[in-house]
Parts: sequence; structure tokens; C-alpha cells
Amino acid sequence: MAYVHFTDDQKCRAAEVDLEQFLLRQGEKLLPSGFEKRLASDHSVTVRGNEWYDHAEKRGGGPISFLQKFYGMTYPEAVTRLLDGEQGKSFEPVDKNKRREKKVFSLPPASPNMRQMYAYLIQHRGISREVLDAFVHAKLIYESAEPSADGSREHHNAVFVGYDEHGAARHAHKRGLYSFGEGFKRNVAGCDSRYSFHCCGSSDRVYAFEAPIDLLSFITLHPEGWQKHSYVALCGVSDNALLWMLEQNPMPRQVTLCLDNDKAGIEASQRISEGLRERGYSQIEAIFPGQKDWNLELTDGPVLTKQEMTMNM
Repeated sequence: MAYVHFTDDQKCRAAEVDLEQFLLRQGEKLLPSGFEKRLASDHSVTVRGNEWYDHAEKRGGGPISFLQKFYGMTYPEAVTRLLDGEQGKSFEPVDKNKRREKKVFSLPPASPNMRQMYAYLIQHRGISREVLDAFVHAKLIYESAEPSADGSREHHNAVFVGYDEHGAARHAHKRGLYSFGEGFKRNVAGCDSRYSFHCCGSSDRVYAFEAPIDLLSFITLHPEGWQKHSYVALCGVSDNALLWMLEQNPMPRQVTLCLDNDKAGIEASQRISEGLRERGYSQIEAIFPGQKDWNLELTDGPVLTKQEMTMNM
């Protein structure tokens, strides 16, 4: 494209476009993730207002750089698209309050009992009662009861809690307790990804998973001496929670990545492994389930041997 001159006002208006609104109008699907939105097509990329961040590459920016990186546009093409839109429509600038607002984290209200959660995780997900009991007694898992928007009924979810180094709850991941359709799952608004669902043991080994239910499934499959080790659910493919655990506890030196057996999980395992090696960790392995994830491995089987699952990192 030939040189195109944009006034300072035009550049500012393009940079202020509400990126969430723009992507939705391009047909992109955005998934709720705390106070941000996550791209359905690339779970490592989050969007909030007019800003984006790629947790895999640890870089981000505004609407113009987003179109340049993900849509392959030149600078003039990106600015023109943001100013004019697909059909000559202009996009509204991001609401200043929307960009600056950050919700205060708080745990969802607890249900008076955990019957629905136990039934779902044991009967539908195949989690061992003994394993589930251990996490419940440690106050890492509970059942929530939240009123619907119109107050006509209650929504019950399994809540997987993450605590900081001082024992304060800083993260919570909710999972719907129904076995049909696409399951509801979402991080609670305002949570800090560094403190995602985890537990610490006394050995020098830490296991990392994409989702809390995969973590519980793996322990159910491999229960012998599990409480000696450390486990963390990344709630995605960002390595924030794993790095925080390693920084806070010098004991774990052996890292086992247990991400999903799909393109995103395999690529994330390679990326995280390379990052750990740059930080001085040498004992790293990645093991993958025969199924897409560890819960499917538990419920559908068969369980593969470690030699069959391991990928040299």
C-alpha cells in the first residue's frame, strides 16, 4: 500500500477503538476470563477494552498492533480498518471506565452442602472420593450457590481456589455442575493468574495441568504417594502460576508438564519447557494423555504407560 498520511487525531481515534467490540463485529468469539476476554481461536491471547496481551509471547499492545500481528495488515491498512470498519462503519472508542475498571476479587458464596459437586465430580467426572475429600478438607474446592440475575434460581458451581504465599485466596475457577452441553467454566473476576489452583508437597517434583479437573483426574489415575508432590492447574496455557510456584518454593526442581494432547497443549509444553531451561531448570518432561485431556483419559481410557506418553523436552 502506498504511503498514507494520517493526522494525529486519526491515529489517536484508531488507537482508542474498543478492541472487544471490533473483534466481535469481525465474527471473533471471545470467552470470559476474569475481567478480561480470551480469544476462542487462541487461548493465550486476552483482550480488555482497547488492549491485548499474548501470554505465550509475553507481549501486547493496542488495536493497531493487534491487526498488524493477527490479521497481517500494514500500519495504514490497520488504521484505515479501525477508522472505517468492514462496511464503512466507525467503531466507538473504548469507555474510559471500562479500560480502567478492575474488579475486586472475592470468592463466590458457598452452598450449605456439597452434594451436587460431589455427585458431578465423582459420578460424571470419575474423580476419586479420597482425592476429592483431601482437596475439600484443605479448603481448595467447594460448591458455590449464586443467585441468577433475576433471582429466580441459584447457580451451583465447583469452585477451585488458589491461595497466595500468605494464605489469602487470590484466585478462583468456577466449573458448572451439569453433564450436558458445553460446560460452564470461568475464572472469577479480579483474580490473579499467578495464584491459580495448586497444592504444594514435600518432594522436588511439580506437575502442571491446563485445568483443575485434569489435575484431579491425573491424581486419580496415579494415586500412589501423590500427596508428596506439588500440583498446579494453569487454567489455560500461561505459565504464570507454574513460575510463581517455582519462585516461592525452591524445592521443586523436576517439572512434569501434563497439558492437553492437542495443538495448543503440545505447543505450550514446548514453549514453557524452553522458558524453564532459560531459567536454569534442566529436569523437565512433558507427558500427554492418550485422549485429548486427562479427564477423558480417566473416563474413556485406556491409560498409557509413561514411556508411551513422554515427549523429550
